[in-house]
Amino acid sequence: MRRALLPLTLLCVFSLGWPRVLRAWHAADLEPVLDRSAVHPLAEGLARHQLGVWTAQTPAASAARTREANPEWDFMGRTFLAWSAANLALREPARKAERLAAMDQLIARTLELEARHGFRSFLMAYGQGDGYVARPARSLFVDGEVALMIALRRLVEDRPADRALLQARLAVMEQQLRASPLFAAESYPDECWTFDHANAMAAFRIADVIDGTDHSALIAGWLRVAKERLVDPATGLLVSSYRLDGTVKDGPEGSTIWLTAHALDLIDPPFAADQYARARLHLDHSIAGFWLAREWPAGSAAQTDIDSGLQLPIVEASPSSSAFALMAAANFGDSEALGGLMASLTFAAFPVHDATGTHFAVSNAVGDSVILYALTLGPAWDLVKRGHP
Repeated sequence: MRRALLPLTLLCVFSLGWPRVLRAWHAADLEPVLDRSAVHPLAEGLARHQLGVWTAQTPAASAARTREANPEWDFMGRTFLAWSAANLALREPARKAERLAAMDQLIARTLELEARHGFRSFLMAYGQGDGYVARPARSLFVDGEVALMIALRRLVEDRPADRALLQARLAVMEQQLRASPLFAAESYPDECWTFDHANAMAAFRIADVIDGTDHSALIAGWLRVAKERLVDPATGLLVSSYRLDGTVKDGPEGSTIWLTAHALDLIDPPFAADQYARARLHLDHSIAGFWLAREWPAGSAAQTDIDSGLQLPIVEASPSSSAFALMAAANFGDSEALGGLMASLTFAAFPVHDATGTHFAVSNAVGDSVILYALTLGPAWDLVKRGHP
C-alpha cells in the first residue's frame, strides 16, 4: 500500500467490471481478524517475515534500508511488531513463549540502541539538534512507544525486572507532561504530536491495571486539554501536531487520527468512537466496494511530509492513512470498512508469499508491521478494559 501502482491497479480492476465479486470474496477473510481467539493466515505470514527482518542476528537488508530512509520507520517497525507479538501471544496461548521471546528480543535491541546512541537516533534529522524547549530533552514519540512495548509485554506475562523498567520510563514521561499546563511533551523540538500523547496515555492506563497505580488525573488532564484546545473546529477531529504553548501546527491527518482513536479507546471509549466516526465521515473513500482513506479532510490546507507519505491521484487515497484506517476499523469492529480496506490491501498491494513468510511488494518493513498490528490487535485492549485477570 505504498506506491503509485495502486491507482493503476484499481482502475484496471474497475474496467473489468467485477470489483464487487472480489469485495464479496475478501469479506470472508474478516472472521479471523474480528475473532480475537484466531490468527488470520495473512497475519501469520506477515509475522514470520517481519520477525525475520527485525530479530535476525544480522538484520535483514530491508531493515537497514528502512533505517537509512527514515530512523522513525526503523523504530516504529520494532514497536508495532512488538505490540503485534503481544496480541499474537494472547490469540494463540500455545505459542505464547515463542511470541514473548520475540518481544523480549525486540525490546532489548531497541533499548540497547537507545542506550548507545540516545533517543535522537530514532528521530529524523530535525530532531537531532538541541533545540528542545523542555529540559532534560526527551522525545515522547520514543518514550511512549517504548513504554507501550514494555507494558504490553507485562500484560501478557509479567516479570519483576520489567516493572522497574516500565515505572522508570513512565516517571520520566509524567514529569515532562506535568511540567506543562497543557500536559504537553515534545516529540521533536517544540513539536508535540497527538499520536504520541495518545500512545503515552495508553501506556499509563495499562500500567495502572497491572500495578495498581493511579494516573487517572494525568490522563483526565490531557483529555480535557485535547477536547478544549486540540479539536479542529471545521471537522471536530483532533489536530495532528502543536507547539508546547498549544499553537496548532498541523490539522487533522489520517496518519495520526486513526491510531489516536485506537489508543483513545483504552482511556475514553465514547471520545474514541466519536473520533472514529468523524474520521470515517471526512477521510473514508470507497470506490465500488474497495475502500481507501484520504490523508486530509476535503478542502483542508495540506502539506505532504514523510509521515503523510505518497498521495495517490485519481483515487484520492493515502497509503499511510489507509493502513492506519485498517487498524481503526479492526479496533472498532467495523466490518464494512475492514472488508473494503482488506479488499484493497490484498488485491492491490501485491502480497508476496515465499519461504520467509509474507510481505507486500508495494509496502516496506514498517508498513507491513503496521498492517500486522491491524490484523492482530484487540486481545490486549480487551484485557485492560476487563481490569486484567
